[in-house]
This record gives sequence, C-alpha cells and structure tokens, in this order.
Amino acid sequence: MQIASFTGLLKAIFYMIAFYYIFRFLAKLFLPLLVKKVVEKAGQNMQQQQKKQQESWEKTSNQDEVIYKTSNAKNPRETKKVGDYVDYEEID
Repeated sequence: MQIASFTGLLKAIFYMIAFYYIFRFLAKLFLPLLVKKVVEKAGQNMQQQQKKQQESWEKTSNQDEVIYKTSNAKNPRETKKVGDYVDYEEID
C-alpha cells in the first residue's frame, strides 16, 4: 500500500502546470494553422457546390422548349363563387 506524500503532491502539481503551459504554447503555434486549413476546405466545398449548381442550372436553361396549352383557351375556367354579394345602403 502506498502512502501519499507532500513531495508526490508537489510533483503532481508541477506536472499539471507544465502540461498546461506546454499545451497553451502548442495551441498558439498549431491552432491558427488548423483553423486556416478548415476554412480553406470549407471554401473549396462551397465552390464545388456552387459549380455543380451552376452546371445543373445551365443544363435546364438550355432546353428552349415552349409548350402552349390550347385546351384551356377553348374552355375558359369558371371563377369560384365565394358568396353572395350584399349591397348596403347608407341611412341618413
């Protein structure tokens, strides 16, 4: 069975503080590079999506077909009857 000692506690605190400062130092070095890579990748993905969208839009817009439906011209649509018209008179 091990007994906790004051020197062991000091060593543990020293290691925690050292780890904290080393982590902060490395984060300052590598975090900007990591963020830059992520932003560049997101920009590339957005450009690819925009390119695909534009290509699909160009494919659909190149079809110059005009379709006329003449069946509706012979039989005009009946308007909807919503309700009765009520004429109000002003009383003086």
